[in-house]
Amino acid sequence: MLEVRGLNVSYGGIRAVKGIDLDVAEGEMVCLIGANGAGKTSTLKALARLLPATGTMSYRGQSLSEWQVHELVSNGIALVPEGRGIFSRLAVEENLLMGAYSRKDRPLIQQDMEHVYHLFPRLYERKKQQAGTLSGGEQQMLAIGRAMMSRPKLLLLDEPSMGLAPLMVQKIFETILSIASTGVTILLVEQNAKLALEISDRAYVLEGGLLTLSGEAGKLIKDPRVRHAYLGE
Repeated sequence: MLEVRGLNVSYGGIRAVKGIDLDVAEGEMVCLIGANGAGKTSTLKALARLLPATGTMSYRGQSLSEWQVHELVSNGIALVPEGRGIFSRLAVEENLLMGAYSRKDRPLIQQDMEHVYHLFPRLYERKKQQAGTLSGGEQQMLAIGRAMMSRPKLLLLDEPSMGLAPLMVQKIFETILSIASTGVTILLVEQNAKLALEISDRAYVLEGGLLTLSGEAGKLIKDPRVRHAYLGE
């Protein structure tokens, strides 16, 4: 579904991502792990066309450079950004409706809203509440729910566990697995390497803008290099 070759991302004179290659097959969950500053978020932002980049990025055989940024959503790509990026002054329900802004199938939007409320019952309880007053975990639920309202085929998740309590992290990851079980393809950037590797099919390790390891997640979680560098062993 996603094919990336020679991706470079620079900030001024600093190369944050240095010519990486990665692939995500349809229906897969692939994680990208690494330390702070490794280039993980820069990679996702480049895929979402939010940062200038060189190299080739293809989605279902079509170059992402052929689309305007706003066209990515209507073609099935949704990003849940680091920091959530919710509309804090809008109500929960209004935020969810913004996720469906580009859709034309209005009769199905309410159906998808109900699906999001099924995934996150707490959002239903707070649907009229101003989004900026939600807890951090609830805001993360809202950010994922808003992305799901666009009916994505490829979901880009950037640090969904950041700043959340352990119980909330567990709930978020259970929901990510539930979304994956419906056939949505997921590329997950996550600092909690153990959790990311436990739920993913394959993984890439990014260090200093370079890919240093890749393979089946179940094998990488047992790799001594990964265990020492990212699992505290």
